[in-house]
Amino acid sequence: MTDASINTQVQEGEAGFGDFVALLKPRVMSLVVFTAAVGLLAAPVSVHPFLAFCAVLFIALGGGASGALNMWYDSDIDAVMKRTARRPIPSGKVAPQDALALGLALSVLSVVMLGLAANWLAAGLLAFTIFFYAVVYTMWLKRWTPQNIVIGGAAGAFPPMIGWAVATGGISLESVLMFALTFMWTPPHFWALALFMNSDYEKAGVPMLTVTHGRRSTRRHVLAYTLLLAPVAVGIAFTSIGGPVYLTVSVILNLLFIKGAFDILRRDEAVAEADKYRVEKRFFALSLLYLFLHFGAILAEAALKPWGLGGW
Repeated sequence: MTDASINTQVQEGEAGFGDFVALLKPRVMSLVVFTAAVGLLAAPVSVHPFLAFCAVLFIALGGGASGALNMWYDSDIDAVMKRTARRPIPSGKVAPQDALALGLALSVLSVVMLGLAANWLAAGLLAFTIFFYAVVYTMWLKRWTPQNIVIGGAAGAFPPMIGWAVATGGISLESVLMFALTFMWTPPHFWALALFMNSDYEKAGVPMLTVTHGRRSTRRHVLAYTLLLAPVAVGIAFTSIGGPVYLTVSVILNLLFIKGAFDILRRDEAVAEADKYRVEKRFFALSLLYLFLHFGAILAEAALKPWGLGGW
């Protein structure tokens, strides 16, 4: 073995700061930060800006802890899937035990600091969220049942409820509906991804619905959950965090989302394969915009209220 090859292997095995950041799943964390901030800002109780910043930071760290624990446990699956093979652990950048240590340390830090900075209900919800994602979803549901995304979606739905609890110290209809919006959105969002990434899940042995029941059944499920999602999403307009701006945005988005789900249902597999699942990829992209704009509309309603313009 030459000196050059030895140096190359050492360099490939060295973890940089960016590799540890990648363990926290920053793209997922950005969604956690945004929805938690909306839940906090939409609450009827004002929070000091510094406390709000600290609370959202600790919620983000909790979300990152979940991501690190998920990557630690799923490193065997990640190594097989093309979409995840370059993650820090399967690529050899970060040792599994280091990812585990980071995840556990951030879990404790985020929960304790949120409890001290805000209240222990919010901290308890954050602790349950980390446990649910790392243990219930990652270690159990993901490898056991095709309903993994349906039940596991709860983990990603808690942040706005936590933000609301930071401000109010409690749980209300509004925070439950924000939870329900994300919870019901998760299945069609991920099943759209699974439709064009099915080979990855097959290779990894993950019982995604596309693997266990086929793409045709998955297409029907996408439509069914989209139709169930719509009344939940639109219904938020008639609560204290809704209003005409939210209602307009939600109606338009849900009409587009339902149309997209019908387009997916009508797809023939041969056609879908030939055009590289263009319709499914477009629906997946729309699903990202769908959730962002719904929470953006809630935030807009909250911003308009001091001017007497938001709400009904």
